[in-house]
This record gives sequence, structure tokens and C-alpha cells, in this order.
Amino acid sequence: MANYEIDRERWAQLSIFEQMGNIGAEVGRAVNATRAGKDKRAQGAIDRAVDLLDATIEVLVAQGSPRVKEVLRAREEFLRLFFDGTFEEDADNIVRYFNLFAIAARS
Repeated sequence: MANYEIDRERWAQLSIFEQMGNIGAEVGRAVNATRAGKDKRAQGAIDRAVDLLDATIEVLVAQGSPRVKEVLRAREEFLRLFFDGTFEEDADNIVRYFNLFAIAARS
């Protein structure tokens, strides 16, 4: 994550659907790179996804939004993929979850 830093002010102007859809792109990259055995690329995508999730959580907390619980849970489930040994069982489900936000953002 040495060369990556999100513009949090710009990020805060996006809708929750746009934020989660963009996070989903990094989630998909992390899953695909992990499956391809590209550990360095996977770690970069994981780092970016977590940074985006954290930025979204910051926005939601500042707004007093009840959605913060869902985003915290999504963060937890995403990270769990890489640490509890159920990657192949759950990876497609978490990618699908985030893709639904991207679809909603386009509607």
C-alpha cells in the first residue's frame, strides 16, 4: 500500500452504492489474484479494499448512519476469507454481495 492513498473527501461524496461497488472491484481483484497464486497482487488488493471499507465506515459514522454495522460486517467477512481456511467456500459469495452494489449504483 506504499503508493496508494484514497482521497477521503472525494470518497465521502459518493453514494453508499458507488462506494460499495468500488470496494467490490478490489474484492474481486483480491479473490482473482489469490486464486492465481499472485500473493503480492492479492495483498495489494486486500489492502486497498480494507482502506476503502475503512473510509466508508468513517463516512457512515460521521453521518450517524445505521448502515455502519453492515459495512463492518462486510469488512469482517471479507478479511475472514483469507484467514480462516474457507476461501474457496465463501469467496464467490462475498464477490456476489459487493457486485450487487455495483449493479444498484448503475440503476
